Amino acid sequence: MTPNKELLFVALGGSGEIGMNVNLYGCNGKWLMVDCGITFADPNYPGIDVILPDLAFIEERLDDLVGIVLTHGHEDHIGALPYLAEDLGVPLYATPFTAGLIRGKLEEEGNEKRVTLRVVKPGQRVDIGPFGVDFVPLSHSIPEANALLIHTPHGRIFHTGDWKLDEVPVLGSPSSPAQFAAIGDQGILALVCDSTNVFNPEASGSESSVREGLTAVVAEAKNRVLVTTFASNAARLHTLGEVAKATGRALCITGRSLDRILKVSRATGYLKDFPDTIDPDTAMRMPRDKVMIVATGGQGEARAALARVADGSHPIRLDSGDTVVFSSKQIPGNEVAIGRIQNQLAARGVEMITERQAHVHVSGHPGRPELTKMYAWLRPEILMPVHGEMRHLMEQARFGLSLGIPKAQVQTNGDIIRLAPGAPAKIGHAQVGRLVLDGDVILPGDGATINERRKLALNGQISVAVAIGSRGLIGQPQVRLQGIPVEEDREPFLDEALQAAATAARGKGRDRDRLREDIRLAVRRVATRWTGKKPIVDVLLIEA
Repeated sequence: MTPNKELLFVALGGSGEIGMNVNLYGCNGKWLMVDCGITFADPNYPGIDVILPDLAFIEERLDDLVGIVLTHGHEDHIGALPYLAEDLGVPLYATPFTAGLIRGKLEEEGNEKRVTLRVVKPGQRVDIGPFGVDFVPLSHSIPEANALLIHTPHGRIFHTGDWKLDEVPVLGSPSSPAQFAAIGDQGILALVCDSTNVFNPEASGSESSVREGLTAVVAEAKNRVLVTTFASNAARLHTLGEVAKATGRALCITGRSLDRILKVSRATGYLKDFPDTIDPDTAMRMPRDKVMIVATGGQGEARAALARVADGSHPIRLDSGDTVVFSSKQIPGNEVAIGRIQNQLAARGVEMITERQAHVHVSGHPGRPELTKMYAWLRPEILMPVHGEMRHLMEQARFGLSLGIPKAQVQTNGDIIRLAPGAPAKIGHAQVGRLVLDGDVILPGDGATINERRKLALNGQISVAVAIGSRGLIGQPQVRLQGIPVEEDREPFLDEALQAAATAARGKGRDRDRLREDIRLAVRRVATRWTGKKPIVDVLLIEA
């Protein structure tokens, strides 16, 4: 589909889900991409950590793609760029902090010289094909979050990205109410808006308010304190630096992503007064009440620092009476992983404090009071919710209509929406899906490899080797098991499986494919009778 004299919108990720945000705007024959993020895998994807968006729709139209504009530096908005940007072959536009994070990712992947990265000042306008894009500073839990004011011949779009309102921000200078109202005065066709916290009846709160709560918690702790937070929340890192100073504790930072954020923050003018840090070995030699550790892993990530601390495989050790502060919100879907780590910590006698026990976190997304203010300032003709599950999108549409926005358009990944001319409407569907990063290889999320791995995880695998000569079976078949639930019955099960394979292999006149299939089915029937499962059975015929 090539956009004609019209304004189109397509989400290839991030609508109907939280994470993996990719949005396309189409106008006068060209497409502009906003964000290109990842999401993290769940148990449905065995052996996979990172999931990428399937960009087949725009990859088939690369001659019409004019650029990729990045709202901010969170993984669910920029994380796919190291793997996909080179093939897209268009410039990336980002403000300095976000550009610093992207550059580091490209360097790690080894393709930084093959991807054009253009740095844009906050508040600056860039012209990209038929689109004019103003970067409008907003508050969020990372420096230099920006809304995008997108100018088109068919009207102006205000694409919020992730945002909140913070009257006393710790880092950066977001736009003021007067600036938002001035944007609204010039007319907004559509507000494309973050929906994450639409069910929250209260405002998210200021980052500056967290300092007092964290200081109190750390000051009351009698032994070691470990605080886990989102690595990208540079404002929270600034707060934690102040807390360490106020409580007289040395500060230890552990986690590769935290090191990266500190490096980029300092390079772009943030966290200049952040205290000097100590390494884990030094931290472990200090008196327990004189050190505070900041670590990644508050969402239960298996390879993050907190998970390794919890299972005892990290240089940082926590003992009975130590404290872990979860200075982050539990992301839906991570409950089991977080609970597993908390149980490991509890077994060590570690005390834990979350946002339920103390004021140690504020969200980076708008609650209803903030949405209400933004609607009033911008006064859009159309509200289009993004960045949320379907329940979030539908609720924000209802909420916006109840406050007087004339139209609301609910869409989900793949819906092609015409915003103008005329009333907003779905006019088609784009291919969407998931890709997985498996080691160094990108594969379809529902392709043969991952489907085979799911079957292996569910049912196990049996290997059968059979020697065949001109007179038929030679010797006894060999059988090996992986993940078959026979445990103490393993030997009698193997005996029966061997007998079934040998019986199926006897006789002449069958072609090799038929013989292999007869053996496979015979062994699987034994496994199903013993276990109720249908494992993968691989048969190797050896010609003797």
